[in-house]
Amino acid sequence: MNLLDALRYLVALERHRHFGRAAQSCHITQPALSNAIRALESHFGVTIVRRSRQYGGLTPEGELALGAAHRMLHEAEALRQALAGRSGAPRGRLQLGAVPTAMPIAARFAARLRVLHPGLLPVLRSLSSPEIDNGLDNLSLDLALGYSGRPEVAQRRLAVWPQYAERYFVVRRSGLPGAPFAFGPAMHWQDALALPLVMLTPDMHNRRLVDEAFAAVGATPEPALETNSVLALLVALQEPGLAAVLPGALVDAALVHTAPDQPGLLARPLGWPELHTPIAFLSNAVAPPTLALQAALALAGQADWLARVAAHSGALGGEFCGAG
Repeated sequence: MNLLDALRYLVALERHRHFGRAAQSCHITQPALSNAIRALESHFGVTIVRRSRQYGGLTPEGELALGAAHRMLHEAEALRQALAGRSGAPRGRLQLGAVPTAMPIAARFAARLRVLHPGLLPVLRSLSSPEIDNGLDNLSLDLALGYSGRPEVAQRRLAVWPQYAERYFVVRRSGLPGAPFAFGPAMHWQDALALPLVMLTPDMHNRRLVDEAFAAVGATPEPALETNSVLALLVALQEPGLAAVLPGALVDAALVHTAPDQPGLLARPLGWPELHTPIAFLSNAVAPPTLALQAALALAGQADWLARVAAHSGALGGEFCGAG
């Protein structure tokens, strides 16, 4: 039995929670993955996986094995990068997570990192804030772009690398053909209640921030449509009449994906109450950084990168005026 391979299959199984999909992600057959997990159980003399007609989760012993698997795979990757990096250029994988509303910035970051370091393979995944916390704790993530103002960030041993302060807009179709994008006058959160809003589901952190802003003016929004998919939210804005409260990074992404033959978007800044959401890269402050992570953190602090971030997030590089 190859121990590292078996641990990698265990991690994949817990991530996908399905034997077939886990095997596919590891580029092996399902029987091969199942046999490797059974060999792991036989090696340690414990049951790791609950089995019925389908995957039933991990036993308490399996949870211990999973934590060890993340640490051992992280150490193996760090060693692999250290040996390969003796030539002077970092090589290897960077496991990168991002909350859904920050994915456009994270994608730009991963692409820029790859251009600067062709030997690196950034692996970018959209994750919830709790999934990011767990990934940084168990070292299945090297770096994550998320909400740095959450209490959980201060409670954990996380290093914080500030990137931008997100600002919010009401976005809807302008109804004017040939106008791909325009900024409108600022408006109050109270006034946004009159619009049929497409909103993220209440379990998402961004939705909680938006609800808190509405609550500050004594209001509760009644969504016209809810989704846990940022892509679905942006697609819904293709329909006339619907609107959404979006952070600047998603406004920028919506602009990029506006079809040229469709009426453009009108974005109106939400000025009162002022909602500034700090977004930062987060990393485990205790574990020694891999060479890939060192390269990523160097990019995250570069002035030209931060200028690019400012142009595609927050107030989108412009003056953000409160509603009068």
